[in-house]
Amino acid sequence: MTISKQPPTPVTAPRETSYSVSRHARHAVEILLQATESELPAECCRYVQDVVFDGYSATGDSVCLPCPLRQQEACAGLKALEGCVVAAIAGLQRKERRRKITVNLERVTCFLMSAYITTLDGLDKSNPNISGRLPDTDLHGAQSILYRRLSAGLYETRNPGSFYHIHGSLDASTTLSMIGLPAFRDDLTDYYKIIKTIESAVKRFSTAELELRNQRFRQAGTAVLTQEQYKESPHGRIVNSLPPFTVRPLELSTPPIPLKELEKSVGRLQCLRGIRVIELCRVIAGPTIGRSLAAHGASVLKVTSPQLPDVPFFQLEVNTGKHTTSLHLKDPADRAVFETLLASADMILDGYRPSVITRLGYSPEALAAKAAERGRGIIYVAEDCFGGSGVPGAEWADRAGWQQIADCVTGVAWEQGNFMGLDEPVVPPFPMSDYGTGSLGTIAAMSAIYRRATEGGSWICRTSLSQYNLFLLSLGAYPERVQDELRHRHDSQFFDLRHSDSVDEVGKRALRSIRRLHPRLFADNVMQSAYSLGFCGVVRQPREALEIEGLKVGHVRATRPNGFDAPSWEGWEEDKTLLDG
Repeated sequence: MTISKQPPTPVTAPRETSYSVSRHARHAVEILLQATESELPAECCRYVQDVVFDGYSATGDSVCLPCPLRQQEACAGLKALEGCVVAAIAGLQRKERRRKITVNLERVTCFLMSAYITTLDGLDKSNPNISGRLPDTDLHGAQSILYRRLSAGLYETRNPGSFYHIHGSLDASTTLSMIGLPAFRDDLTDYYKIIKTIESAVKRFSTAELELRNQRFRQAGTAVLTQEQYKESPHGRIVNSLPPFTVRPLELSTPPIPLKELEKSVGRLQCLRGIRVIELCRVIAGPTIGRSLAAHGASVLKVTSPQLPDVPFFQLEVNTGKHTTSLHLKDPADRAVFETLLASADMILDGYRPSVITRLGYSPEALAAKAAERGRGIIYVAEDCFGGSGVPGAEWADRAGWQQIADCVTGVAWEQGNFMGLDEPVVPPFPMSDYGTGSLGTIAAMSAIYRRATEGGSWICRTSLSQYNLFLLSLGAYPERVQDELRHRHDSQFFDLRHSDSVDEVGKRALRSIRRLHPRLFADNVMQSAYSLGFCGVVRQPREALEIEGLKVGHVRATRPNGFDAPSWEGWEEDKTLLDG
């Protein structure tokens, strides 16, 4: 498939005088189009020639992250394809033949680090004073108590050179019990002593024994595999045969639902105005889909249960542009309210473990049946860790998982460790696969909006953290000379990290080095500040990386904590200063 007049760049490129992120981002678009052509509206492909990768300085075209894999290029390619689908949707509303689509490379890099560079009144994720400023949704102390926090970690097993990533999820007690440790240790507060204690417990078991225990206790753990081991596994072979996302019909009996004519949102055109999205997600990847849809004008209502935990800090960033409300779907009264919201919803985002929402009675098939009764199709977007849901033989599809788990099972962690000069895996800095998966889900969701508008029906979209990582790995690692330069330039303290260091420690050291080397990433033209009534302070976070000629990409409401708003589609506020800020 030809995507531009520029020649494609092969993964094993000839030696260049200097490495160009933008050049390889264009190649990432080509790879992505080839992998997802069957899932995309055909119309969106013609807009690829209008994509421009741009930056404010040489920083934008530079490799900034201390990582061997092409995360910046992968995400820039995803943002470009998102822009193409948006342009195709806008083309249904107004018949412009061309729209310049600009992807800002500095903002792409910051998007990948969003969780670590977002601040509330200058306080970031690592600041000990931040917890007092956030509503406490860490109901089980899985984040705030270091001993319990480190139940999510990568540790060596009884088999020398073999590693397992245990994960206590949002309640660490079961995982700690699984390896024979108490749920709480008030006497144990030192970072290194905690790691030693937990790794000693993990080392009592072989990798195979941990797999059996992990399955029995239904925890979110995994053996740490190389790329080759993953692709040779039965599950890996199946997921590797899938595109990065799928968009498939659930029913085709309902008629096409024309999109509203492009309406001005506080003076700006946004192509998803009038689209109602219910977000049933926590943490990062799923909420990133909702955040991105809100940036194109959708009304996104995040619904969380007051009885279920969520990471408090991440809400600062991922809840931007939305309304958030609190409903417990096992409570009859709350369920009745939810049914009222559902009656006029266009889309459901499901970021829970596969089958969780189904057990509540809201499977894709059940919702499609409801949609057929009302005569208006619905779109169901499901994001999970392992991928392969509904595909015969995908034996890990129903397992719980998170970003670190996907990075470990697909081989990404081994690539990071080897880059750092270690014969052991290391989880990469920042939840980058979360943000990449959120971008995949956004493209899938908007492709389904286009399909519903032109073909009718209800649609099911699926993607996963593992599928994003497979796309990332398909781009290949940086040339060795680029990796050598990264090792030379970045702080030596980053390369002192070991497999058992926490994702927080890895991210903190990486960010310190990036701030020293690339201060322009954090300038006002890359970052945006806005007052949040819900958080009672100024939230600073990365700006949207995508610009589309004739449209506005951005949010019309500030972020807020979970459960801040009434469960209603009516009376939503809009703030013009956010779009123009």
